[in-house]
Amino acid sequence: MHGVRACKNADTGADPPALVRRHRRQRLSRFPHFPSYFAVADHGVPEQLISSAFEQQRRFFALPLEQKMQIAADSKYRGYTPMAEETLDPSRSRAGDSHEGLYFGRDIPADSEEAKLPLHGPNQWPSEELVPGYRAATEAYKAEVERVGFRVLRLLGLGLGLGPDHFLPYFSRPMLFLRPLHYSAQQSDEAAGLYAAGAHSDYGMLTFLKTDGVPGLQICTDGATWRDVPPIEGAFIVNLGDMLCRWTNGVYRSTLHRVINSSGRERYSMPFFFEPDFDARVDALPQFLEGREPRFPPTTAGGHLLERYHATHAGYGKAAGTDDDASAATAAA
Repeated sequence: MHGVRACKNADTGADPPALVRRHRRQRLSRFPHFPSYFAVADHGVPEQLISSAFEQQRRFFALPLEQKMQIAADSKYRGYTPMAEETLDPSRSRAGDSHEGLYFGRDIPADSEEAKLPLHGPNQWPSEELVPGYRAATEAYKAEVERVGFRVLRLLGLGLGLGPDHFLPYFSRPMLFLRPLHYSAQQSDEAAGLYAAGAHSDYGMLTFLKTDGVPGLQICTDGATWRDVPPIEGAFIVNLGDMLCRWTNGVYRSTLHRVINSSGRERYSMPFFFEPDFDARVDALPQFLEGREPRFPPTTAGGHLLERYHATHAGYGKAAGTDDDASAATAAA
C-alpha cells in the first residue's frame, strides 16, 4: 500500500509491518484481543476525488423524494433506499433508522449468467440530467477504494501468518458495495428507541468508511461501553466484519458500532463494503481450530448477506425470490 507505514492501528498505534512481525511471533491462542477496527492513512486516494464524490452525494440526496424513487432499490439491491427504510437494530429501535442511502455494486450486465445470482446485476444510476457528473465521480471513488481494499486484504493475510495471497481465491468475483448515506438532522434518543443507525456489526469481510467530518460513529469493544470514534482527517476507518470473524473462529472480531446524532446536524458517509464471492465458503480455517471447537456454523458469503439484509431492510424478504435465494445460498454451505 502506498505510504503503508502511515496505516495506523486505531487501538495500538502500530504500523502494519510491526503488527505483522509481532503476530508471526505470537501463538494464535494469544490473539483474542486483536482490535476490531483500525485506520488507514496515506492510502493514495486523491482528496479531490473524495471531495467530488461527497459533493455528488449531497446533490443527489437533495432531490425531491419522487425523483430519488425513480431508482428505488430492486430485488438485486441496487439503487435508492428511503429514509427510515433500514432498521439495523430491530431489538432496540422503535422506528426505522434516520438515514437514506444508495447501493452500488459491481456493474453486471442484466443478460449475463452472473446476474442470475442474488445481489448481482446492473447498477441503477441517477440520470445525467438530474445530477450531472454523478456516475463518473462515484465510480471513480469506488474504483480507488477497491484498490485500497485489495492491499489491506493482503496485509491481513500476512498479519495472520497465512501469506499475502491467502484470501485472494475468495475474491475472484467479489461482492463490492458502495453505500452512500445521508443522515437527517434528527437527534437520536436512546430512551425512545430512535437511532441514526442502530447497533450492528458489518456483514462482510471489511468496511472502508469515509465521512464528511460530522461526528456520530460509536463503537463497543467490550459488550457494554460505547465510545466515540472521531473522524481522522485523510484516513479511512476500517471495520472488520462478520466473515473475517467466522474465518478466524472469533480471533478477529467484527466491530459492533452504531451512529448517534447528538449534534442536530445532517451527516454524510460513504461506507464501502468489501465482500467475498457470493458462493465463497465461510467457516473456520484449520489454523484457528487447533485446540478449539468451531464457534459458528458454516455458511456462504451470499447466504450470510441475504440473511442479514432480510432482517434489516423493510420489505426485503418480500422481494421476488429473496426468501428462496437466502435458503438456497445457506444450504449450499
